[in-house]
Amino acid sequence: LCCECGQFHLLLDNHLYNFQDEVDDELICHICLQPLLQPMDTPCGHTYCFKCLENFMQEYNFCPMDRKKLSFQQCHKSSLLVRNLLDKLIVFCPFKAECQQTMQRCELEAHLQNRCPGFKKYKSELQQKRNPISKGKEDTPTKVETNMPRDLEVPSGGSALVAESSAAAVVSLGTAEPGLVNPAFEETEEGENLPQRTSLVAETTTIEIHREDPEEELGMRIVGGKDTPLGNIVVQEVLRDSVIATDGRIAPGDHILEVNGVNISSVTHCQAVSFLRHPGPVLHLMVLQEKGFSNKTAQQDSTSATNREVIHVTLIKRDRSEPLGIKLIRKTDEAGIFILDLLEGGLAAKNGKLSRNDRVLSINGQDLRQGTPEAAAQIIQTTESRVNFVVLRQPGMQLSDPVEDGSTSNNSSSSSSSSSSSNGGSPVHHRRRLDQNHYRRKSYYQKGYMCHEKTVAIKKEPKESLGITIGGGRDNKNKLPIYVTSVQPIGCLFRDGRIKRGDVLLSINGIDLTHLNYYEAVSALKSNAASHSVVLKALEIIPLNSTEPSQEIKEQGFGWSPLWITWLGLPSYLHCCQDIVLSKGNLESWGFSIVGGFEESKGNQPFFIKTIVPGTPAFRDRKLKCGDEIVAVNGVPAIGMSNSELIPMLKEQRNKVTLTVVSWPGSLV
Repeated sequence: LCCECGQFHLLLDNHLYNFQDEVDDELICHICLQPLLQPMDTPCGHTYCFKCLENFMQEYNFCPMDRKKLSFQQCHKSSLLVRNLLDKLIVFCPFKAECQQTMQRCELEAHLQNRCPGFKKYKSELQQKRNPISKGKEDTPTKVETNMPRDLEVPSGGSALVAESSAAAVVSLGTAEPGLVNPAFEETEEGENLPQRTSLVAETTTIEIHREDPEEELGMRIVGGKDTPLGNIVVQEVLRDSVIATDGRIAPGDHILEVNGVNISSVTHCQAVSFLRHPGPVLHLMVLQEKGFSNKTAQQDSTSATNREVIHVTLIKRDRSEPLGIKLIRKTDEAGIFILDLLEGGLAAKNGKLSRNDRVLSINGQDLRQGTPEAAAQIIQTTESRVNFVVLRQPGMQLSDPVEDGSTSNNSSSSSSSSSSSNGGSPVHHRRRLDQNHYRRKSYYQKGYMCHEKTVAIKKEPKESLGITIGGGRDNKNKLPIYVTSVQPIGCLFRDGRIKRGDVLLSINGIDLTHLNYYEAVSALKSNAASHSVVLKALEIIPLNSTEPSQEIKEQGFGWSPLWITWLGLPSYLHCCQDIVLSKGNLESWGFSIVGGFEESKGNQPFFIKTIVPGTPAFRDRKLKCGDEIVAVNGVPAIGMSNSELIPMLKEQRNKVTLTVVSWPGSLV
């Protein structure tokens, strides 16, 4: 029995309804001959149910009505007006013996879950039959038992959305605008497989690091910060033989939440670097570590709700493709589902009422106290507009910070029309492939940084040195451009004063330095320094916020290198892209999460890898790193795309995907 329409039908078939009045022929699907569900328009002017058209197009390549040539990718969802007219059609409750109520079609699911005596009786009888068999087993997401508080009223719609949810960061596939890509959660055609899916497990751990030399660097590279799409501070790399490596408890992908009791989950990148570089013999770190997927059955919840607050939150989507921007996880030490993160710019963050670490008791009236992230995803997927959360919050838990920047949360028209896909269907991506090695984007996307190209001409003695040291080179692991690591107090460049530490060197006396390896660049600089005049072209990345410590962060005991955030300001012609090919089985997920993309309030932002889930193809491949920027998928440029466009592209790749990425080294702490 379907818990949305209250009738028996195959899982992949449309819902069934008993309509009170005869429905206008213009609102009828001419494949199933029923009122339209999730209507899709064809270019030739006909409208069909999403599922009906999708199934038909798997066998045929023409419109069912006029037989004109057609592909599913050419179709798009019907207007909001049409969808609203369909949702307002009056239907009877299917449990006529116990309930004679009528309601709008979009209200039937909430009626069944919360108010219908017939459905309640059916669930009770079903529970009695199942108890002897299923005792001790974990409830599956497809069961309809709710056991919800009596006073919970959850008006809701009913249709499908590929929601952010699942196993930790895993992908909000097919969603619009900002959302976490959760390739660790791959939908399958068979809903019955849901109970067998595993959940991503994450733990919060406090780690004490001891240093014999209080000023010794920890030996890890970090990315992220509230001034980047990544939001959190994430460990990108742990250096061999370092303090962190010797301790052995911190790994790439860990999120650093606190440093010596100071919350750094919502500080800028530069502030986080300052906290982590602060000298001291003992360092206390609170980190969130994702442990991979677990089949562990949730234990009975014995946690008392004493001194906790139950909060009701309703999020209203403009259409089914709008993401919630919520990352859900399970914990190893406590049953149920918890909110790990709220994506900045997402619907939940804009609403401001949900908080990190809230425990989800129910969504749309369905009991999730023993649930899984996958079960929550399934519920969200079947919701058209109103998503009703009931969460449990410990006292003192703070709500997520409001969205910053002048444009804040007024994102009501954001990119919902930028994708022609409907729900989980395959969207259209007729974009020109770029055969070049660099994928164009703005010279800098960071509001806090700008690039300034300068030409420095110097007269000098032939034997006088330039007096600089350099780093980078295209033979470097990250294939960096050549940059200045120091300007020595001897030499002509120190005297001139225009070349500074951190400048990217573009050319010397007309010789291009941007494609050279380290030793070739050293040779070119030395040979040209032997002349009476030198002309250097360089690129300076300038922080616009003078109060931000940026490049001049306190560096006791640290060899200097640019911060990760400054690399993001480089123009695309200095990017050196690499292709990473991932392969997976049919039932596997890609295992990484992304953030970023086009938002109306913020414009184009790069896509970044935020999470790599242990035990997945992305983790095993070892080439992809947190903080990497995705510039193309299978050769299709990502610039200008929203999440709702890029995520379905990732989902469409069943067994193999080629990611073109730019990898910048994280800031060393």
